[in-house]
Amino acid sequence: MAHEIVEESTGAMNIEGVVEELDQCVVEEVELTVPKTDDPTLPVLTFRMWVLGLGACIILSFVNQFFWYRQMPLTITGISAQIAVVPLGHLMARLLPTRKFLEGSRWEFCLNPGPFNIKEHVMITIFANSGAGTVYATHILSAIKLYYKRSLPFLPAFLIMITTQFLGFGWAGLFRKHLVEPGEMWWPSNLVQVSLFSALHEKEKKKKGGITRIQFFLIVLVTSFAYYILPGYLFTMITSISWVCWLSPKSVLANQLGSGEQGLGIGAIGIDWATIGSYLGSPLASPLFATINVTIGFVVVMYVATPICYWLNLYNAKTYPIFSSGLFMGNGSSYNVLGIIDNKFHLDRDIYAKTGPIHMSTFFAITYGLGFATLSATIVHVLLFNGRDLWKQTRGAFKRNKKMDVHTRIMKKNYTEVPMWWFLVILVLNIALIMFISLYYNQTVQLPWWGVLLACAIAVFFTPLIGVIAATTNQEPGLNVITEYVIGYIYPERPVANMYFKVYGYISMTQALTFIQDFKLGLYMKIPPRSMFMAQVVGTLVAVIVYTGTAWWLMVDIPHLCDKSLLPPGSEWTCPMDRVFFDASVIWGLVGPRRMFGDLGEYSAINWFFLVGAIAPLLVWLATKAFPGQKWISKIHFPVILGATSMMPPAMAVNFTSWCIVAFIFGHFLFKYKREWWKKYNYVLSGGLDAGTAFMTILIFLTLGRKGVGLLWWGNADDSTNCSLASCPTAKGVIMDGCPVF
Repeated sequence: MAHEIVEESTGAMNIEGVVEELDQCVVEEVELTVPKTDDPTLPVLTFRMWVLGLGACIILSFVNQFFWYRQMPLTITGISAQIAVVPLGHLMARLLPTRKFLEGSRWEFCLNPGPFNIKEHVMITIFANSGAGTVYATHILSAIKLYYKRSLPFLPAFLIMITTQFLGFGWAGLFRKHLVEPGEMWWPSNLVQVSLFSALHEKEKKKKGGITRIQFFLIVLVTSFAYYILPGYLFTMITSISWVCWLSPKSVLANQLGSGEQGLGIGAIGIDWATIGSYLGSPLASPLFATINVTIGFVVVMYVATPICYWLNLYNAKTYPIFSSGLFMGNGSSYNVLGIIDNKFHLDRDIYAKTGPIHMSTFFAITYGLGFATLSATIVHVLLFNGRDLWKQTRGAFKRNKKMDVHTRIMKKNYTEVPMWWFLVILVLNIALIMFISLYYNQTVQLPWWGVLLACAIAVFFTPLIGVIAATTNQEPGLNVITEYVIGYIYPERPVANMYFKVYGYISMTQALTFIQDFKLGLYMKIPPRSMFMAQVVGTLVAVIVYTGTAWWLMVDIPHLCDKSLLPPGSEWTCPMDRVFFDASVIWGLVGPRRMFGDLGEYSAINWFFLVGAIAPLLVWLATKAFPGQKWISKIHFPVILGATSMMPPAMAVNFTSWCIVAFIFGHFLFKYKREWWKKYNYVLSGGLDAGTAFMTILIFLTLGRKGVGLLWWGNADDSTNCSLASCPTAKGVIMDGCPVF
């Protein structure tokens, strides 16, 4: 049980409500949203913070892992808990006893130190964020147990989960000065939570004829909650309205063009928040220039490159669906992956030679090429556009009298930093434990000790590069492709080793950025860094335990989980994210990049994307030098453009079309023409939509879903039913069930 403490303070206190007379923030959205005030005397580590924080972490961890296997894997963000705990916090402040225990001693504490305050609330949200973030390593459990049909001991699986999540603390500690303290590193999605904190705690005066932010939030919450019964249960067709298919339902071409789930999604739109925010996050938190870059990337890939490649029949594209993450035989039938694995869980070369090579849809091949291009573009872009700033920040980290952002200045004045050795201890212990796993459980994980060190080297190299992009655009290019590529060439034909290498090389970096983003939230809300660090460590540990237990339970409790061939029609338990992960392990790990993209494979031309990605940002940089007066040129962000469709598949066209429309409306029109409304309500609206949708989703499952109570009528015929021919090939003589023969 925690006791109340007084905040660490290293300087003069700033009383809440007294604005620091300092320079403005360099980012306008931050200037409009984040208050420049602080009160270091507010209690943080209180009894109610621990109870509500741990409770939120456990509940969100369970619920998010539960919905992870659904066709639309809705992620319930920490915003839901951020809102739900407010009345509970005030209730505890009213009911708990106020007397002090162990009074006069070093361990003095009180269950109820006063009114429920905003800093307690932020700490609870940090716990909730730990539960809201996924544990990517659960994909390994799904791939091995559900797709490869192999056994996996619980202990090494659990240790993998813990080390994957905690390794990121090391990288976060190394680069927090670069990615947290500078004002330019503003982490846009944090402003949603900052705005909500202000709305939930400020005593705002209602203007005549207007409504306060908390009133607006409650209206949005109730409306979103009530509305989601339509797309969530009564009228599911509106999650993907693909009207082009309806014009000619028996035309394969019309289905391919119009399907929002299995085709190009021309004109497809979803009018529910789950579809809009499933894969790209809240469109209301996206800066306009990032939205434009994402839209350009999506349009070029989906509406230019994919149709050209498909109808020119590159790589026999017409033999396979136009949009699919599946693995195919040369004749268009599904590939029997389990048939090419030997008893040691390696590739059986003889059987593979007889069966023939694996083929992909042309779209899937293009997405891998874009992954190559995004990697090289990220390196070149950050070095050209941010390299000088990174170098200055590195040098400035050792200077005492450096110029700091206003919020960083307040934090430095009032609180003690987390010492670097805390991060380094966690880093060293994790690397040592991972080395132990690779040596003691080598037959299970397949990854040698040198593979662990190589994965760590990749993560530490890319964390500052990807971090700069994420902190400024709200988009995060992934390292999954390069990690798979590297280990696939060096250590081929071992799918499990490839998966483990990917989670250590890729996910440890992603987890580091999550920690850094939370540190930035703490900086905005003036939370003592050491208290923040403690909450992150404890929350991460609790989340790993719950995620692992929930995944293990679901694999036992749900019959035929992830197996579309055995699941009943219309089942939501199709595991789109896990399917893509499994297919990637086959391509990069079991078969290996040499047999797919090297001299032994037919997709070797895809490697030219590395060069394309490296040249593209260089051209933009040269253009900015040639035309210094054209500021818009510097907004062309090729890592975001090339990486825009990195979530496709499992993300679908309807997710992008819907997201882009909403992001433009709020990021351009309302921000430009209704600035005061945007300032007051934009992020509050995002939080209300998140929370209302999440609460109704849970309610539908608990009351109807678990009992198998469905509603069968034409309004619940999903996109795959209305546009069923979208997945058909168009090559002559290729036969698929339910498809015409050309």
